[in-house]
Amino acid sequence: MLILACMIIVSQGMAAAPVQLQNLRCEMLNNPQGIDAVHPRLSWQIMSSERNVLQTAYQIIVSSTPEKLAAGQGDLWDSHKTQSGESIMIDYAGQPLLSRKACYWKVKVWTTTGESDWSKPAYWSMGLLHSADWKAKWIGAEHGFAWDSVSKFSRLSARYYRKEFQSGSTIKRATAYIIGLGHYQLYVNGSQIGDQVLAEMPTDYTKSVQYNTFDVTAQVKKGNNAIAAVLGNGRYFTMRPKYKPKKVKEFGFPKLLLQLELEYTNGTKQIITSDASWKMTADGPIRSNNEYDGEEYNATKELAGWNKVGYNDRNWLKPEIVPAPGGELVAQMSEYIKVNQTLKPKSITELKPGTYIMDMGQNFSGWVQMKVKGKRGNKVTLKYAETLQKDGSLYIANLRDAKVTDVYTVRGQGTEVWHPIFVFHGFRYVSITGYPGKPGTDDFEGQVVYDALPNTGHFETSNDIINQVYHNAYWGILSNYKGMPVDCPQRNERMPWLGDRATGSLGESFVFDNEKLYASWLNDIEQAQTAEGSIPDVAPAYWNYYSDNMTWPGTYLLIADMLYKQYGDMKPIEEHYPSMKKWLSYMQAKYAKNYIMTKDKYGDWCVPPESLELIHAKDSNRTTNGELIATAYWYRMLFLMKRFAKLLNKQDDAKEFTALSAKIRDAFNAKFFNKQTQQYDNGTVTANLLPLYFDITPEPDRKAVFNNIVKRETTTDQGHIATGVIGTQWLMRGLTEYGRPDLAYQLATNTDYPSWGYMAQHGATTIWELWNGDTANPSMNSGNHIMLLGDLITWYYQNLAAIKVGIDKPGFKQVIMKPTIPAGLNFVKASYQTPYGLVKSEWEKKSNQFNWHITIPANCTALVSIPATSADGVSEGGKKANATTGLKFIKQDGQMAMFEAGSGSYDFKSDLTGLETK
Repeated sequence: MLILACMIIVSQGMAAAPVQLQNLRCEMLNNPQGIDAVHPRLSWQIMSSERNVLQTAYQIIVSSTPEKLAAGQGDLWDSHKTQSGESIMIDYAGQPLLSRKACYWKVKVWTTTGESDWSKPAYWSMGLLHSADWKAKWIGAEHGFAWDSVSKFSRLSARYYRKEFQSGSTIKRATAYIIGLGHYQLYVNGSQIGDQVLAEMPTDYTKSVQYNTFDVTAQVKKGNNAIAAVLGNGRYFTMRPKYKPKKVKEFGFPKLLLQLELEYTNGTKQIITSDASWKMTADGPIRSNNEYDGEEYNATKELAGWNKVGYNDRNWLKPEIVPAPGGELVAQMSEYIKVNQTLKPKSITELKPGTYIMDMGQNFSGWVQMKVKGKRGNKVTLKYAETLQKDGSLYIANLRDAKVTDVYTVRGQGTEVWHPIFVFHGFRYVSITGYPGKPGTDDFEGQVVYDALPNTGHFETSNDIINQVYHNAYWGILSNYKGMPVDCPQRNERMPWLGDRATGSLGESFVFDNEKLYASWLNDIEQAQTAEGSIPDVAPAYWNYYSDNMTWPGTYLLIADMLYKQYGDMKPIEEHYPSMKKWLSYMQAKYAKNYIMTKDKYGDWCVPPESLELIHAKDSNRTTNGELIATAYWYRMLFLMKRFAKLLNKQDDAKEFTALSAKIRDAFNAKFFNKQTQQYDNGTVTANLLPLYFDITPEPDRKAVFNNIVKRETTTDQGHIATGVIGTQWLMRGLTEYGRPDLAYQLATNTDYPSWGYMAQHGATTIWELWNGDTANPSMNSGNHIMLLGDLITWYYQNLAAIKVGIDKPGFKQVIMKPTIPAGLNFVKASYQTPYGLVKSEWEKKSNQFNWHITIPANCTALVSIPATSADGVSEGGKKANATTGLKFIKQDGQMAMFEAGSGSYDFKSDLTGLETK
């Protein structure tokens, strides 16, 4: 890119400095274009081979040109030397940032071990901050065409738009701003702009619409130019229009808003906008594109050269000037969806003459790219599924009425390469019919499509079941990132259900850098809130599900808390606090009676039923009282609100929440706790676990309540998981923190029903929707759901790998490292890329010796607990740990020796002889 290319500067001898700087980010994005944060937050990471490196001061320079930056002229902002240890989320505090402003920046730091050189330069640009900046008009066609069908199973072709224009000489900068609803691909002079797919991001378009910004300086030339776009339906033209009007929200037909701004070296400017002078057609090769049903592409209808200068568009139509969708125009502040991985087919077998079944070897979401050579007009049909029937054919009953079929009509000119661009599928298997000749594995490629989030975590152990479940979770998580977290990628649903991500989002954050994705999703949740305060179960509210419960909408608060703790991001709490408070007030006023929350919708959803043939449990002893769940979650939400209020210095609110919590706690225990049996209600694991983990249970009764959990797990449930979506969110940490990590480990490694290992042993490569998804009623089972993960991935990282954020030290400024070491687990190797840098934790048990290698990022500290009877039994690097540079003995905590460690790498050894292991 031209702008970044001109930023390259001569190295300033960084190798000689005691510390180096890397990974400069603006709003946690790398060199973002067209942002709309007027006080963007800047972050960086410090690298050093030395120990105990802490930042003491920083200086940030922000300049309007690369030349001024290189000269150290911070004409936009010079923070000067600022005494601070903070290196993430530093607010820009310079000159007011105007629309379109280009900002070049660098930073240097002072540390306890010396001063860094200036970092390499980084960049961001401002978008269009005011509605008056938009000169373009919305264009489209508010109807289908003769070959389209606007019905329950809609078939709507893609719309192609183009405009030729003249440009002057010596272009300094060319910037394109685009909104293409529902999805778009953008071209300038035949070149596709960007490598994003399925743009743009899904929102409730009546509330907000996200625009994208691209530097197209390299693509615009002097003289004649062409700018073009093709629009698909995405979530804008809904997959099931005229189906259930009270349930499914409709937005209308695809539409385009595009603005190309040219800035010349002589200071003049030129703007090309979407308007009635453009040309459009829907009679192109994409004959239908429907996220549920697939894409139909007729290569004989290709419009050769349509996106280049000189194309004859005489027979094309003039677009209509159409109404705006209604939502506020905002910049996309999260990563694009992209093709992030590719897979080769595992096998292709002939099921019957002319029908082949391709096995990709992995369930995932995306599409297949195909190479084909055949006669003009031949049709190749690709149909997708997650599993096979006994006869080897596709099992499609669980897809409901989603047709999940792509059809390609051959052009008939040599080898043709094609994949859909406006739909995605969730699948492992593909049925191929109509393919000329015999298809081979080299003719196909699986393209894995999800938000381009950096992979932040690595995790492996000595236990193959745990490793396979982690693999399945990894693929399940990425499969369901589509600009929002969806529940499944394969059937006629694919909805952003809140309850699926309540604590799952925390586990996911160890695997992928999901900060921007979830911050954006909180905006969708807030925009879906009603005037009265109700929050839906699905947001954006593509489905009208306002059932009013505590558990699904409570995800709103849980994710804000996760973003603060995992990433040090206070902004979601600040922005959403009023809406959160409004929701809690609404629920209390409408449903609370005598401090009991009487409204619940889903209970402990998908608790393992007593029979492999049942979808939901019928045994009342396995199900948990909805009022108990709702009231416990109400108490938990108030706990979070107290924390938020204190962070925001809203002391009066904090006092109110505290007083209300006390009344709820008393009412809860009075109604649900049986003093005689020392258990809650009917004694399910969830009924006892929630009040215990949420600190509702009185102190004298906690041990007895936990013992009832253990008794239930080990007797009635025979050492198997007995919780549904709600209980599983707290289960693994609850068992571990109350002293039974062995039981948690048993649940994590079981391979019979019900367990995560059962899924893996029965062929799953992702996570099922049902514990018994292969036997209950497979037609009701999504093979790629992650709601049943609960807190398992969190437990993997926080407990087994001992990587946990410090209390009141958000963003991993302090790391809590206290490993859970179950009997039978011999090693764990894990790492996690925190906002400050990489944390590593690799431990191994050999006979009675515990070996532990850890790495702590610069500008961070850690509290490290090592299994040992005393600090004298711990060595580091061959020396006594309590006499080693970078370590300070804190205390003996039971069978753990606790040290405070500065940044750097450490190799610990300790003797496990005489230590109790569970």
